[in-house]
Amino acid sequence: MQDNPPSSPNPEQPATEEPSPAVATGQAGRVETLPSLEELLRESELKAAEHHDAWLRAKAETENLRRRAQEDLARAHKYAAEKFAAEMLPVKDSLEAALATENATAENLRNGVELTLKQLVAAFEKSGLAEINPTGEKFDPHRHQAISTLEDDGEPNRVLNVLQKGYALSDRVIRPALVIVSKARGA
Repeated sequence: MQDNPPSSPNPEQPATEEPSPAVATGQAGRVETLPSLEELLRESELKAAEHHDAWLRAKAETENLRRRAQEDLARAHKYAAEKFAAEMLPVKDSLEAALATENATAENLRNGVELTLKQLVAAFEKSGLAEINPTGEKFDPHRHQAISTLEDDGEPNRVLNVLQKGYALSDRVIRPALVIVSKARGA
């Protein structure tokens, strides 16, 4: 164990030394040096560069996601009818086969048309296309288009006759049913 020599009065160095701004005394008498301003600036510049790089990467990723989403949407629009078209091909084939048959009887043609209609109805069902045939139902202006009204003894504002069936695609009306609606007698 060494004894520290008493501080001698030195004209260049005062006897009681104040800590410099870059030196601080920590607990248990340890001397800690604070980083210089240059070191703090360098660290801040490195952090700023890291954050800027991360921001640029995030911006590029966002742009890539946006571009991919636009391409997916464009493909979806372009090929939206693909499934329905595939369902319609057998219907077209059946109609062409019926027209190609020579010496077909009226009964054979009728049977062929009925089978083709069944194929068409199946294709509609697979594609989510539902028929709107509202005979006897209450008139709904969102699903029906009234062509005329007729006096009737029954409940007014009821569909009496369907002139043309309507169709809905996944609960969205694409063609309203053309109907004749009842009205009260003498009204």
